[in-house]
Amino acid sequence: MRDRDFYTDAHLIVAAARVLEHRNSAPPTLDEVCQSLSFSLEQGGHICRKLKEMGIIDMVEGAYGNRLYIKNHLKIEEISREAKESRLDDELKKFQSAQKKLSQKVELIKAEQEEKKKNLFAKLEKEMKKELEEKKKV
Repeated sequence: MRDRDFYTDAHLIVAAARVLEHRNSAPPTLDEVCQSLSFSLEQGGHICRKLKEMGIIDMVEGAYGNRLYIKNHLKIEEISREAKESRLDDELKKFQSAQKKLSQKVELIKAEQEEKKKNLFAKLEKEMKKELEEKKKV
């Protein structure tokens, strides 16, 4: 996945919509914009819904797909340029942390089992030596 922020994606969507509108002499569909930017339809739809909420674009649903209209491209500059970590990134970090804790716990249990095994063998060896010494005495 490319390391982009929402600000950059917003500029790309608006620019692609302008270019396609100029080229086709008609407002582009969401599918056309996504294809021109190599975005998945889901990713493009997500970005466009956010842009619609902000009043940057308007999406009109028609028989041949959602058409994109640019309303106020200047509002893009109100978007923060800082890359915000998504909830998916947060959840991924939590999962990785939980996996790390689990693997540490497994390693600790393995170490405890090895120690128990060593102690058991040492105890058995001690008992066997004791029995051998008793047999020698007899």
